[in-house]
Amino acid sequence: MAAFDYRQALDIREAFARHGVRYLFIGKAGAILLGFPDTTQDADLFVDRSAENGRALAGALRELGFALSEDHARDLERGKDFVQLKSGPFDVDIVFAPDGIERFEDAWQRRVEVEGFPVCHIDDIIASKAAANRVKDRESLPRLRSFREYWLRHRRS
Repeated sequence: MAAFDYRQALDIREAFARHGVRYLFIGKAGAILLGFPDTTQDADLFVDRSAENGRALAGALRELGFALSEDHARDLERGKDFVQLKSGPFDVDIVFAPDGIERFEDAWQRRVEVEGFPVCHIDDIIASKAAANRVKDRESLPRLRSFREYWLRHRRS
């Protein structure tokens, strides 16, 4: 599968807006939208957990071309902690309960808007990677922390 790119982010933003999905880009996809110079293979999305939002999410993903099984649609509606989808035009990880972030509302209050993309604050992205404690996350944390310092100094208010 090709690496996550800006066109995929645009497609997500447009379809999710049409369906009224509340979400944030998180993980490396979120960091990349903030300007982090790296790549990732999928779009990581932190989604507000509610049945209504889950139904809207399923509709938006189907519009994007994802072949959702009924089981996946139910998982989205009930807000299963983690749903990985590889049945569409790109890979996407749907996260309703990311490690290191207690509540969607808290992350929503700290979010950063980048060209209309709702993105988790870099501190939330780092907290989530640190809490997940996977080898690949531990390897990227020093680069993310260094980027954080640069981003905080140079971001537009």
